[in-house]
Amino acid sequence: MTKRVAAIDCGTNSLRLLIADVEVARHELTDVQRRMEIVRLGQGVDAAGMLAPAALDRTFRVLADYARQIATAGATAVRMVATSATRDASNAQEFARGVFDILAVPPEVISGEEEARLSFAGATAELAAARPGPRPEPPYLVVDIGGGSTEFVLGAGSAAEPGAASDGLAAISVDIGCVRLTERHLHADPPTAAQVREASADIDKALDRVAATIDMQQASTLVGLAGSITTVTAIALDLPVYDPALTHHARISAAAVHEVTVRLLGQTRQQRAAIGALHPGRVDVIGAGALVLDLVMQRFGFGEFVTSEHDILDGIAWSIASD
Repeated sequence: MTKRVAAIDCGTNSLRLLIADVEVARHELTDVQRRMEIVRLGQGVDAAGMLAPAALDRTFRVLADYARQIATAGATAVRMVATSATRDASNAQEFARGVFDILAVPPEVISGEEEARLSFAGATAELAAARPGPRPEPPYLVVDIGGGSTEFVLGAGSAAEPGAASDGLAAISVDIGCVRLTERHLHADPPTAAQVREASADIDKALDRVAATIDMQQASTLVGLAGSITTVTAIALDLPVYDPALTHHARISAAAVHEVTVRLLGQTRQQRAAIGALHPGRVDVIGAGALVLDLVMQRFGFGEFVTSEHDILDGIAWSIASD
């Protein structure tokens, strides 16, 4: 039986919608519509401790548009999760009331560990499925670089099965997202060498916590997802425009990631804005996102990573379709 569901992911930087038809018994998820808008909900949260009125207004306007599309598509179940920005905000209740008024469902302010579990399920469902030809081998380390935080989750792949338990997953969330790092450190245009060193030190400190929580030697495949990683992939592939059909499951070497990172951090905002595959809303934060990925690969010795265009949105969709 096919179930049409709507999944919404509200992050620090972007707001995303997936309307999908899910056939649980056959383990098939078919897109009806995917959307992504940069609303920058978490703008200034790190410094002010609250969600800015302008950021709330941007987010609510896009959500209202999403609600109309969900109704038109006839989705029978809706789930919205909200991540790092709303975990940190003192006025989270104002955000929750606004969401409920628009969608008639409350936002779920999930933990970083739950965010990681959903991301893992969404990213690895296809990798874990048998198909012809060589495929990335488990255990998988899934890295999700967001605006406010980065999630790491290690698992053998069984949790990607719809409705499966998350037992056996090792997960941690650390506060080294691309927006947070940019606001903390990368103020010049382009960032100075000293600012990049400060950001790198911040990342290294967070990766100490990751290394203490997750046994990286168990991981066979690094899987990267979310906007910073898919954008780095598109740039590494030298795509003239962003094309998810080409970035999905692309394998990118550590050397290529480092080259892209050095290039982005050395460019002015104007130069980055001229990159055809770069979404305008990521122009000012992509350098920080690339730096996180570069240092993760260096620190833990990964020679390449596999890009996934399927992520927490797909995990959310599976979670409500399986209810």
